[in-house]
Amino acid sequence: MVFSHLVFLFCFLPIVLISYFLAPKFFKNIILLIASLFFYAWGEPIYIFLMLFSIQMNYFLGRLIGKDPSKKRGYLILAIVGNVFILGFFKYADFFITNVNRFFGTSLELLELPLPIGISFFTFQAMSYVIDVYRKEVEPQRNLIALALYISFFPQLVAGPIVRYHSINEQLKRRHVTLEKFSDGVRRFITGLAKKVLLANGLGEVADAVFNSSVDEMSLATAWVGIAAYTLQIYFDFSGYSDMAIGLGKMFGFDFLENFRYPYISTSVSEFWKRWHISLGSWFRDYVYIPLGGNRGGWFKTIRNLLIVWTITGFWHGSSWTFMAWGFYYGVLITLERLGMARVLTRLWKPVQHLYLLWIVMIGWVFFRADDFSYSLSYIQRMFGIGVKTLVDSESYLYMNDYWYLFLFGIAFSLPVWPYMKGKLTAVFQWKPTKVLTPIISTVFYMLLMVGVMIQLVNSTYNPFIYFRF
Repeated sequence: MVFSHLVFLFCFLPIVLISYFLAPKFFKNIILLIASLFFYAWGEPIYIFLMLFSIQMNYFLGRLIGKDPSKKRGYLILAIVGNVFILGFFKYADFFITNVNRFFGTSLELLELPLPIGISFFTFQAMSYVIDVYRKEVEPQRNLIALALYISFFPQLVAGPIVRYHSINEQLKRRHVTLEKFSDGVRRFITGLAKKVLLANGLGEVADAVFNSSVDEMSLATAWVGIAAYTLQIYFDFSGYSDMAIGLGKMFGFDFLENFRYPYISTSVSEFWKRWHISLGSWFRDYVYIPLGGNRGGWFKTIRNLLIVWTITGFWHGSSWTFMAWGFYYGVLITLERLGMARVLTRLWKPVQHLYLLWIVMIGWVFFRADDFSYSLSYIQRMFGIGVKTLVDSESYLYMNDYWYLFLFGIAFSLPVWPYMKGKLTAVFQWKPTKVLTPIISTVFYMLLMVGVMIQLVNSTYNPFIYFRF
């Protein structure tokens, strides 16, 4: 089940909300835990046992780490190995077997296991809990239901953000939902839902069509249209799910940290990764980069640590060499910026810095989206005019004719346009007689967004912008 599914919007979420607010205080966490386990079991029921095993393993090992300081290092190693094994077995076993067969000429059979939803997220959250207990940053959770809710909570289970235990530890015990907070959560959820349904899905159709076509006949314009569509799609997909998760959390009284802060306005790769998937970057920084030594011990060790962390970051996203190359690519770029390239960039004209960042990111997204290195390299060559037979063809014209509005709105809302507009509205309507207009205009805007989302979900073949085609 995903947040943009009609079953979630009109059945699951209303039932959970009503049950939650009618339940007595001591029973609210149980309601959310039952809902989260049901949500998890919806896609692949058998994996509910995997989730329950993960919860119990981390619960008991966390208690043992806090109870016996003399053996806590051993318990921590056991917890990390257990979590990494769960993640590695289900996500990377077939990748490992495939490469063993390729390099050693063996014929081992693939497991072909379906990937449990959210496994990358809930294993990382579980590891952050046991590591924080080991570091004595938090006390071991004695309430099994509270820890189970932390690991399995459905809003951030599918696509993050990665919620750190210490950030919601107190909220698991007590939290308050005010009308203002609930309405803020609804608005945030609608924003994320609109990003996903109205923008990401349509842009994804363009990106899929281009990347599934033969690169040999691809024109220069088609190559750039495809990667531009994917660049916008992946932002609205990831940030949309984060917005929905943050909004859902607010509806139940939780405050999750921000996960995306308009990354495409960045002027350097380092800044980009401070704005993109913030929870993932901070997780790798605190639990991998710093334990490896961080930037202590000289430039050689710093570069080594950066390359290790970013290669693992790429591999975390998917079991493919292209993902590892994508992560290594960013590791090299961040290393170069630390070695002095950042100082050169800061001397350039600001628009040039932005263009540099977008150029770098779009090349990286080719590796992220393509299935193999051969296609990735050929695609990048077409982007720069190498081997192209024509600059513009009928295919690129068709995409721009049918989807120009998605690119227009996509570019506009990947920038901080809406916060700017809200700020201007607030400034204009500050005087008392019309102060009520600001929330009215905001409400109308979100209602229109929701209407557009519902039209798309109920009848995905209907295009509300069909009359604006050229």
